[in-house]
Amino acid sequence: MHRLPVSLQSLLIQCAAFVLAALLFWGLARVVDIAVPLPGFVLVQGGLAAALSRRLGQPAWWWVLHPAFLPAAWLALHLALPPWAYLAAFVLLLLFFWSSFRTRVPLYLSDRKAWQALIPLLPAGRPFRFIDLGSGLGDVLFYLEPCFPLGRFEGTEIAPAPWLISRLRAAWRGSGAIFLRRDYATLDLGDYDVVFAFLSPAAMPALWAQAQAQMRAGTWFVSLSFKVAGPPPERTIALADGARHTLFAWHMPATK
Repeated sequence: MHRLPVSLQSLLIQCAAFVLAALLFWGLARVVDIAVPLPGFVLVQGGLAAALSRRLGQPAWWWVLHPAFLPAAWLALHLALPPWAYLAAFVLLLLFFWSSFRTRVPLYLSDRKAWQALIPLLPAGRPFRFIDLGSGLGDVLFYLEPCFPLGRFEGTEIAPAPWLISRLRAAWRGSGAIFLRRDYATLDLGDYDVVFAFLSPAAMPALWAQAQAQMRAGTWFVSLSFKVAGPPPERTIALADGARHTLFAWHMPATK
């Protein structure tokens, strides 16, 4: 189940929690002959879904989203929203999560601690090229760019909405950061001195193979939260407790 896209995994968790809650209350009704009110069923189903989500290692925000699913569905039914509202919501989600089902990489956003931890890995006194794979809303580049006037900062994002937001933010800020709407698998990582990724465990094996095949000796491959099945990282920077809050950096060897 870990290999499934997080959206499909979450749907299966909801279904499993619904069935478990239904069986639990059916059994109680047979034993003590008590009719369970709907709010009680929703509360138990949400708790079971959150527990399953945590047990399967989903990101922490899913633990909060799962208990809210049934209440949100009930609210949508009782609000009697027009059909176009559901279409608009679907389109909006599609624009933000364009390829999550195919790539198994949801929209993860890093925080300031991760951006600050990248600074010691970047050369301060010479030109270099940095790329953020899956650049989201562009925050990594906007934070690092003023610190390194000789650097060239690029990001690539396949989802249309985050890419467009990044472009608009760059224009508003007068930033020189470059945002590409391309799949990172089509890029030549050998063009960059530092490659940064905050993706998902499912994406790391193929990305690591690409990095080993393309990146030059002495360059840095940096991953937030997710390790690769290879040599141990040269640098491990803990940002908070737990592996999901750790920066891993590999100095690429001369393998080509």
